[in-house]
Amino acid sequence: MKYLHLDPSFTPFGKSIAFEAFTFNGGEPHIKITEDSIPYSVMITTRIRSFNDLGFLLIATDALRRMGVEKLSLLLPYFPAARQDRVMMKGEALSVKVYADIINSANYDQILIVDPHSDVCPALLNRVHVITNHLFVQKAVAAEKDYYLVAPDSGALKKAYHLARFLGGKEVITCSKNRNVQTGKLSGFKVFAEDLQGKTCVIVDDICDGGGTFLGLAKTLKEKNAGDLILVVTHGIFSKGIEVLSTAFSKIYCTDSFRDITHESCLQLKLRYVY
Repeated sequence: MKYLHLDPSFTPFGKSIAFEAFTFNGGEPHIKITEDSIPYSVMITTRIRSFNDLGFLLIATDALRRMGVEKLSLLLPYFPAARQDRVMMKGEALSVKVYADIINSANYDQILIVDPHSDVCPALLNRVHVITNHLFVQKAVAAEKDYYLVAPDSGALKKAYHLARFLGGKEVITCSKNRNVQTGKLSGFKVFAEDLQGKTCVIVDDICDGGGTFLGLAKTLKEKNAGDLILVVTHGIFSKGIEVLSTAFSKIYCTDSFRDITHESCLQLKLRYVY
């Protein structure tokens, strides 16, 4: 098998099939595979952060098939719109299904995704293989001897218990919050423990976007006598920056599934080393 890495800075499997890419003045992405001989089996890897990235993936898929590739798989670690997995208000789209339908239409032999937001995303994809966050989290907390795992809300609880068993039976602290579906404002953070006794708390979740959930939770954990706070998220978007999070967390970990991070307060683990 050979690999086509569409994002030049995301190369989890080594050398890529050579190609040239550019965007026409009208905004259309274009690709030209510059190798004459392509094997029958190829895996495409990419990171999608826009519809243009999705279009580039489909264009590349078509180019490979026209060169005779028979078996084509896809590594898409961060699945776009995975958080939009339900319609909360009239007039909204089920965005994750839109992306899933488009990607399914390319008829990949296998689609690999990493730590999806919920069970909805893999249920919508054909021939999907889910890679858990277990090895990533294990590597991130390898130096920690005694800590609680913290599930930030009910949606993360099921995965937290699976992770806890993988890590040897770590105790899970459950939490909850309220979200206004119209404004998105968060409130009512709760930690279901009386006294955390100064113990390190490791919050594990799939995505950090603006970080409001984790900042609100950090404050509540400290009110329950938590010790050091560590944040471990698979997909680091960090749309409001890392600085605001570093005031609450002694350590922050993420992978390179969404973008490259260079920040003194965040340690980014490459997917090639933890999966």
